[in-house]
Formats: sequence, structure tokens, C-alpha cells
Amino acid sequence: MSISRRQSIQLLGTTIVGIPSIIHGLSKSENLSKRHVIPKALPKNATLGLVAPASPIYSKTEFDQMIVDLNDLGYNLVLGNHVDDRYGYLAGKDEDRVEDLHQMFSNPAIDGILCIRGGYGSNRILELIDFNLIAANPKPFIGFSDITSLHMAIYKNTGLITFHGPVGKSSWPEYTRNSWVDVLQDAKNPLYEIPSEQKDAAYTINSGKSTGILLGGNLTVLTSLLGSDYLPSFDNAILFLEDVGEDIYRVDRMFSQLKLSGILNKINGLAFGKCTNCDESANGLSLQQVFDDYLSDLEIPAFYGAMISHEELNLTIPVGVQATIDGDAKTIELLEPGTLK
Repeated sequence: MSISRRQSIQLLGTTIVGIPSIIHGLSKSENLSKRHVIPKALPKNATLGLVAPASPIYSKTEFDQMIVDLNDLGYNLVLGNHVDDRYGYLAGKDEDRVEDLHQMFSNPAIDGILCIRGGYGSNRILELIDFNLIAANPKPFIGFSDITSLHMAIYKNTGLITFHGPVGKSSWPEYTRNSWVDVLQDAKNPLYEIPSEQKDAAYTINSGKSTGILLGGNLTVLTSLLGSDYLPSFDNAILFLEDVGEDIYRVDRMFSQLKLSGILNKINGLAFGKCTNCDESANGLSLQQVFDDYLSDLEIPAFYGAMISHEELNLTIPVGVQATIDGDAKTIELLEPGTLK
């Protein structure tokens, strides 16, 4: 399918407006929601601050293995004071988890902040976050799954580019590691392609190309923020999504929420990564049928199968940068770096 009239206008508008200005710092008097802040790249032997804004790592063996893996990647580590706290399914009390987050942003010795895992709990701390503190101390902030809430809220309130990527407890196959290095260390503008061994599971939903800023994350977590003050504008955005362990009818319900909220009619394109262990019921629709029902009439490029998931192969995606999506090639290409050398 050729580029639609709507997409042509959007692409033209992007060319005229240009890529947003790169700002290195913000004063409290500035309108934080209007700025675009690209953090410094992680240097070799960078120091990562480890935080647990959601759930804890319950197994000491798994926690210790995370430390080994991150050291093997060449990083120095600083653990948050409450990173191994427990409060039911949360990694400590809300105020303690926020305290770790604030300390890592304000500490000049910390080059980047890595969440040790997702789980649940990020929504609970949004009202406690000092976004002015974060804006005044921009640095890479990385994680996925439940961390989607923090990506959306930080970008909305500060304009800081954050990174939907591995968490501390993730595994680090070559594909995942290379994407991390390209974006966070080398400040490249990669073309995100689907590896050959994964292409059979991928498919085009809608053909065409379009451009916009990358916004998204976990579908369930994203929809939990609808109606709140913590979602940025999705006007002309490229929406990327993934999920795990959701029945197809629940995915259908969440896409209905995205439609009824107006988000689906605002975006320029959609890339769905993997819906891992998302089961169809005996009398249900397939995932592809759900996508077709909600997306086929929108005339925006869309595809399924990007390496965005709860599985081993994972991209590091800068949230808020300009990118081009190609529904036929099933690719996403960054048009600006997520970090600055």
C-alpha cells in the first residue's frame, strides 16, 4: 500500500518542523513538558545505579547473578539503599523506592540508572516523584515492563529521553547486548530489524511508512495510566507495545481502551513486539484478528514481531526520539540518537 494522504501530510510536517532541539539542562522556571532532553552516553566503565521502583528480586541467587552479569558487561555498580527491601509484592515502601530514585538522579557519580526488574508498583510512586530534580540531573534511565509508567511520566514532565530496554535481571545474549551498546554507549541511530530466525513469527498488519516520536512500552501498564496526568501526548507518535501472560480478550479490551481514549486515532504507526504466553480461548479471536479489527481502517503502518518483549532478545529503545516505521519491512529506524557522546 502506498503512503496515505494522512501519512504524507505528517511526513511533510515532520520535515518542516525538524527534530526537536537538544537541551542539556533545564531551569525550574522552564516549561518542562515542552522540552526534549537527550542524556549523555554511558562511557566505558560507567557507574550504574541500581534501583527497584516496582517489585523486588526475590531470589538471592538471582540477585547475585545479576551483579555478576552487569560486572561482566564492564559496569561499576552502586546499589540503592532500598534495592533489596521487601514489602509484600513491592520492593519496599513507596517513599523508600522514590528516595532511591531521587538519590541516583542527584548523585553526580552515577552515569545511568538501571531498574533491577519490573513486576508491579511504579504507578504507586508517580505522585511522589520530584520531576524538577530529574530534569536538573538528566542521565540514562533504563527498564521495561512495569517501568513503562516511569518512562511515560518522566518524558511527560521533563522531556528527558529514557530507555525501554533490559532490566538488571535480564539475560544478555549478543543481540540484546549489541542493541544496548549501540544506543546507550555509542550514541548510534540503529535500524531495528527482526532477526532472520524470528521472521516467521512476524507479520505486517498495515503497509506503508511514517515518522513520529517513539512512545510506548507494556500494553497493560500503559492503559493503566489512561485518564491520568502521567501520559504524554500521542499526537503523531509511533506507538510500540509488548505484553506477557494476557488472554487475547484482555488484549482486545486494552485496544478498545486505546481506541476509546482517542490514542489510536492520533498515532502515525504501531509496532507490537511480542505478546508472550497470550492465549486464545476455544471460541476466541486470534491476536492478528484483534489487530486487524482495531488497526486496518486507520491507514497507518503497523506490524507485529519486533524484538520488544519479555523474552531474551530485546532492543534498547529511546523513548521520545524521532523514528521511521516501515510496516512492510517490519523495521523501525531512529532518526536521532538517544544519547550524546
